[in-house]
Amino acid sequence: MATPILAVEHVQVRYGSVPAIHDLTLHVDQGEIVTVLGANGAGKTTTLRMISGLHRPYSGKVFYEGEEIQGRPAHELVGLGLGHVPEGRRIFGTMTVRENLEMGAFGRRGNFSADFDHVYGLFPVLGERQKQLGGTLSGGEQQMLAIGRALMAKPRLLLLDEPSLGLAPLIIASIFVIIDRIRSEGVTVLLVEQNANQALRIADRGYVLESGEVRHEDSATALLGDDRIRRAYLGGED
Repeated sequence: MATPILAVEHVQVRYGSVPAIHDLTLHVDQGEIVTVLGANGAGKTTTLRMISGLHRPYSGKVFYEGEEIQGRPAHELVGLGLGHVPEGRRIFGTMTVRENLEMGAFGRRGNFSADFDHVYGLFPVLGERQKQLGGTLSGGEQQMLAIGRALMAKPRLLLLDEPSLGLAPLIIASIFVIIDRIRSEGVTVLLVEQNANQALRIADRGYVLESGEVRHEDSATALLGDDRIRRAYLGGED
Protein backbone atom coordinates (compact mmCIF):
# COMPACT_ATOMS: atom_id res chain seq x y z
CA MET A 1 0.00 0.00 0.00
CA ALA A 2 1.30 3.46 -0.92
CA THR A 3 2.39 5.78 1.86
CA PRO A 4 -0.20 8.53 2.48
CA ILE A 5 0.94 12.04 1.64
CA LEU A 6 -0.29 12.99 5.12
CA ALA A 7 -0.77 10.87 8.24
CA VAL A 8 -1.80 12.23 11.63
CA GLU A 9 -1.38 9.65 14.39
CA HIS A 10 -2.86 9.97 17.90
CA VAL A 11 -2.30 13.72 18.11
CA GLN A 12 -3.36 15.85 21.04
CA VAL A 13 -3.22 19.65 20.95
CA ARG A 14 -3.65 21.86 24.01
CA TYR A 15 -4.15 25.55 24.62
CA GLY A 16 -2.40 25.85 27.92
CA SER A 17 -3.90 23.07 30.02
CA VAL A 18 -7.09 22.88 27.92
CA PRO A 19 -7.19 20.08 25.33
CA ALA A 20 -8.43 21.23 21.90
CA ILE A 21 -7.78 17.98 20.01
CA HIS A 22 -7.96 14.52 21.57
CA ASP A 23 -6.19 11.49 20.08
CA LEU A 24 -6.70 12.60 16.46
CA THR A 25 -5.86 10.09 13.73
CA LEU A 26 -6.49 10.70 10.03
CA HIS A 27 -4.76 10.29 6.69
CA VAL A 28 -4.85 11.75 3.20
CA ASP A 29 -3.71 9.76 0.17
CA GLN A 30 -1.96 11.26 -2.83
CA GLY A 31 -4.45 12.81 -5.25
CA GLU A 32 -7.41 12.89 -2.89
CA ILE A 33 -9.69 15.63 -1.70
CA VAL A 34 -10.47 14.85 1.93
CA THR A 35 -12.86 17.08 3.86
CA VAL A 36 -13.05 17.63 7.61
CA LEU A 37 -16.51 18.56 8.86
CA GLY A 38 -17.78 19.62 12.25
CA ALA A 39 -19.49 22.36 14.20
CA ASN A 40 -17.74 25.51 15.40
CA GLY A 41 -15.28 24.59 18.14
CA ALA A 42 -14.88 21.01 16.96
CA GLY A 43 -11.13 21.47 16.36
CA LYS A 44 -11.09 21.79 12.57
CA THR A 45 -9.00 24.96 12.31
CA THR A 46 -6.68 23.78 15.10
CA THR A 47 -6.11 20.58 13.13
CA LEU A 48 -4.95 22.48 10.04
CA ARG A 49 -2.81 24.87 12.05
CA MET A 50 -1.16 21.94 13.79
CA ILE A 51 -0.43 20.16 10.50
CA SER A 52 1.05 23.30 8.92
CA GLY A 53 3.37 24.00 11.85
CA LEU A 54 1.48 26.89 13.46
CA HIS A 55 0.62 24.83 16.57
CA ARG A 56 2.91 22.28 18.16
CA PRO A 57 1.09 19.08 19.17
CA TYR A 58 1.26 18.10 22.82
CA SER A 59 1.59 14.46 21.81
CA GLY A 60 1.34 12.24 18.74
CA LYS A 61 3.00 12.32 15.35
CA VAL A 62 2.43 13.91 11.94
CA PHE A 63 3.96 12.48 8.77
CA TYR A 64 4.17 14.31 5.44
CA GLU A 65 5.32 12.16 2.50
CA GLY A 66 6.54 9.63 5.05
CA GLU A 67 8.67 12.15 6.97
CA GLU A 68 7.91 13.07 10.57
CA ILE A 69 7.18 16.81 10.68
CA GLN A 70 5.47 17.72 13.96
CA GLY A 71 7.21 20.62 15.63
CA ARG A 72 8.90 21.86 12.46
CA PRO A 73 8.32 25.57 11.70
CA ALA A 74 5.72 26.58 9.15
CA HIS A 75 8.17 28.13 6.67
CA GLU A 76 10.10 24.86 6.43
CA LEU A 77 6.90 22.95 5.67
CA VAL A 78 5.99 25.40 2.91
CA GLY A 79 9.39 24.67 1.39
CA LEU A 80 8.61 20.95 1.52
CA GLY A 81 5.41 21.48 -0.48
CA LEU A 82 2.75 21.92 2.18
CA GLY A 83 0.51 24.95 1.54
CA HIS A 84 -2.09 26.46 3.89
CA VAL A 85 -4.90 28.89 3.05
CA PRO A 86 -6.07 30.09 6.48
CA GLU A 87 -9.56 30.95 7.58
CA GLY A 88 -10.19 34.64 7.00
CA ARG A 89 -7.88 34.75 3.93
CA ARG A 90 -5.13 36.84 5.63
CA ILE A 91 -4.10 38.61 2.45
CA PHE A 92 -1.92 41.74 2.58
CA GLY A 93 -4.47 44.50 2.09
CA THR A 94 -1.98 47.30 1.41
CA MET A 95 -0.12 45.28 -1.24
CA THR A 96 -1.26 44.75 -4.82
CA VAL A 97 -2.62 41.48 -6.12
CA ARG A 98 0.68 40.87 -7.91
CA GLU A 99 2.68 41.61 -4.76
CA ASN A 100 0.52 39.25 -2.72
CA LEU A 101 1.22 36.50 -5.23
CA GLU A 102 4.93 37.29 -5.14
CA MET A 103 4.84 36.77 -1.36
CA GLY A 104 3.52 33.27 -2.00
CA ALA A 105 6.69 32.50 -3.96
CA PHE A 106 8.94 33.87 -1.20
CA GLY A 107 11.88 31.55 -0.71
CA ARG A 108 11.71 30.08 -4.19
CA ARG A 109 14.22 30.86 -6.87
CA GLY A 110 13.88 31.32 -10.59
CA ASN A 111 11.39 32.84 -12.98
CA PHE A 112 7.79 32.69 -11.82
CA SER A 113 6.09 33.92 -14.99
CA ALA A 114 4.55 30.50 -15.66
CA ASP A 115 3.24 30.38 -12.08
CA PHE A 116 1.60 33.80 -12.44
CA ASP A 117 0.05 32.64 -15.71
CA HIS A 118 -1.26 29.51 -14.00
CA VAL A 119 -2.90 31.49 -11.19
CA TYR A 120 -4.38 34.00 -13.63
CA GLY A 121 -5.69 31.10 -15.68
CA LEU A 122 -7.49 29.72 -12.63
CA PHE A 123 -8.68 33.16 -11.51
CA PRO A 124 -8.87 35.53 -14.51
CA VAL A 125 -10.15 38.39 -12.33
CA LEU A 126 -6.80 38.43 -10.51
CA GLY A 127 -5.02 38.95 -13.81
CA GLU A 128 -7.34 41.82 -14.60
CA ARG A 129 -6.71 43.41 -11.20
CA GLN A 130 -3.07 42.57 -10.57
CA LYS A 131 -2.20 46.22 -9.85
CA GLN A 132 -5.16 46.68 -7.49
CA LEU A 133 -4.64 46.69 -3.72
CA GLY A 134 -5.71 43.44 -2.08
CA GLY A 135 -7.81 45.27 0.51
CA THR A 136 -10.05 46.75 -2.19
CA LEU A 137 -11.08 43.35 -3.60
CA SER A 138 -14.43 41.74 -2.84
CA GLY A 139 -14.57 38.85 -0.37
CA GLY A 140 -14.68 36.30 -3.16
CA GLU A 141 -11.75 37.90 -4.96
CA GLN A 142 -9.75 37.96 -1.74
CA GLN A 143 -10.40 34.24 -1.29
CA MET A 144 -9.20 33.63 -4.84
CA LEU A 145 -6.09 35.66 -4.07
CA ALA A 146 -5.44 33.68 -0.88
CA ILE A 147 -5.65 30.41 -2.81
CA GLY A 148 -3.53 31.79 -5.65
CA ARG A 149 -0.88 32.99 -3.19
CA ALA A 150 -0.65 29.49 -1.71
CA LEU A 151 -0.35 27.96 -5.17
CA MET A 152 2.64 30.19 -5.95
CA ALA A 153 4.63 28.08 -3.49
CA LYS A 154 4.00 25.00 -5.69
CA PRO A 155 2.38 22.87 -2.96
CA ARG A 156 1.84 19.15 -3.30
CA LEU A 157 -0.61 19.21 -0.38
CA LEU A 158 -2.95 22.17 0.07
CA LEU A 159 -4.80 22.81 3.34
CA LEU A 160 -7.93 24.94 2.86
CA ASP A 161 -9.71 26.38 5.90
CA GLU A 162 -13.34 27.45 5.28
CA PRO A 163 -12.84 28.77 1.72
CA SER A 164 -16.58 29.44 1.29
CA LEU A 165 -17.04 31.40 4.52
CA GLY A 166 -19.03 34.61 4.02
CA LEU A 167 -19.25 34.31 0.23
CA ALA A 168 -22.27 34.57 -2.07
CA PRO A 169 -23.67 31.27 -3.43
CA LEU A 170 -22.47 31.83 -7.00
CA ILE A 171 -18.94 32.61 -5.79
CA ILE A 172 -19.02 29.55 -3.51
CA ALA A 173 -19.90 27.33 -6.46
CA SER A 174 -17.01 28.71 -8.51
CA ILE A 175 -14.55 28.26 -5.62
CA PHE A 176 -15.45 24.57 -5.32
CA VAL A 177 -15.07 24.09 -9.08
CA ILE A 178 -11.58 25.57 -8.80
CA ILE A 179 -10.68 23.33 -5.83
CA ASP A 180 -11.64 20.28 -7.90
CA ARG A 181 -9.58 21.60 -10.81
CA ILE A 182 -6.56 22.13 -8.53
CA ARG A 183 -6.80 18.47 -7.52
CA SER A 184 -7.01 17.43 -11.18
CA GLU A 185 -3.69 19.25 -11.73
CA GLY A 186 -1.95 17.04 -9.16
CA VAL A 187 -2.38 18.88 -5.85
CA THR A 188 -3.80 16.86 -2.96
CA VAL A 189 -6.34 18.79 -0.86
CA LEU A 190 -7.35 18.65 2.80
CA LEU A 191 -10.46 20.81 3.09
CA VAL A 192 -12.07 22.14 6.27
CA GLU A 193 -15.55 23.36 5.46
CA GLN A 194 -18.88 24.07 7.16
CA ASN A 195 -20.68 23.91 3.82
CA ALA A 196 -20.82 20.14 4.12
CA ASN A 197 -22.94 19.50 1.04
CA GLN A 198 -20.59 21.33 -1.30
CA ALA A 199 -17.50 19.84 0.31
CA LEU A 200 -18.74 16.25 0.14
CA ARG A 201 -19.77 16.65 -3.50
CA ILE A 202 -16.14 17.16 -4.56
CA ALA A 203 -14.40 15.09 -1.87
CA ASP A 204 -13.31 11.46 -1.97
CA ARG A 205 -13.55 10.91 1.77
CA GLY A 206 -14.53 12.80 4.89
CA TYR A 207 -13.97 12.96 8.62
CA VAL A 208 -16.44 14.41 11.11
CA LEU A 209 -14.91 16.01 14.21
CA GLU A 210 -16.78 16.51 17.46
CA SER A 211 -15.05 18.03 20.48
CA GLY A 212 -11.61 17.43 19.01
CA GLU A 213 -12.17 13.77 18.11
CA VAL A 214 -13.03 11.89 14.92
CA ARG A 215 -16.56 10.57 15.38
CA HIS A 216 -17.26 9.48 11.79
CA GLU A 217 -15.06 8.54 8.85
CA ASP A 218 -16.26 7.29 5.46
CA SER A 219 -16.37 7.93 1.74
CA ALA A 220 -17.95 11.22 0.76
CA THR A 221 -20.81 9.37 -0.93
CA ALA A 222 -21.54 7.37 2.22
CA LEU A 223 -21.45 10.47 4.43
CA LEU A 224 -23.85 12.27 2.08
CA GLY A 225 -26.25 9.36 2.43
CA ASP A 226 -25.90 8.94 6.19
CA ASP A 227 -29.06 10.14 7.97
CA ARG A 228 -27.13 11.05 11.13
CA ILE A 229 -24.69 13.21 9.18
CA ARG A 230 -27.50 14.71 7.12
CA ARG A 231 -29.47 15.73 10.18
CA ALA A 232 -26.42 17.17 11.95
CA TYR A 233 -24.55 18.88 9.11
CA LEU A 234 -26.53 18.92 5.87
CA GLY A 235 -29.93 20.14 6.97
CA GLY A 236 -31.02 23.31 5.22
CA GLU A 237 -28.09 23.42 2.80
CA ASP A 238 -28.54 23.57 -0.95
